[in-house]
Amino acid sequence: MMISLRQASGIVDAVLEEGRRLNGAPLTAVVLDAGGHVVASKREDGGSLLRPQIAFAKAWGALGMGVGSRSLAERAVRVPAFFSALNAVSEGRFVPVPGGVLIRDVGGRLLGAVGVSGDGPDHDEACAVHAVESCGLVAQPG
Repeated sequence: MMISLRQASGIVDAVLEEGRRLNGAPLTAVVLDAGGHVVASKREDGGSLLRPQIAFAKAWGALGMGVGSRSLAERAVRVPAFFSALNAVSEGRFVPVPGGVLIRDVGGRLLGAVGVSGDGPDHDEACAVHAVESCGLVAQPG
């Protein structure tokens, strides 16, 4: 099962709405399907140039390693050489910073991932988790 365009669009919109509710910096959200393909993406006005690539890399890294990017950030501190190698083999599509959250259905099946960038990592992750759960799906942040 893959995430639908309708679900992905709902998540992206919910990320941006939550960011505005929390009065954060402009956010960018990218939803990938379980195969790592972009399904939906939006960058708020005022978002900086690299935000789409960072949001993508947070989601892609979570998918590639099977855990949310918060766990990856914690692991990167313990084994930095491994994460340098991961960045090389992923051709730079890997950012081990909170804000990349796996998306599962209520039965636990992996549907994809969302990556959020633009504010601090904790804020990015909180908006991602809120958005996934507000769409009736299960968020796996770490």
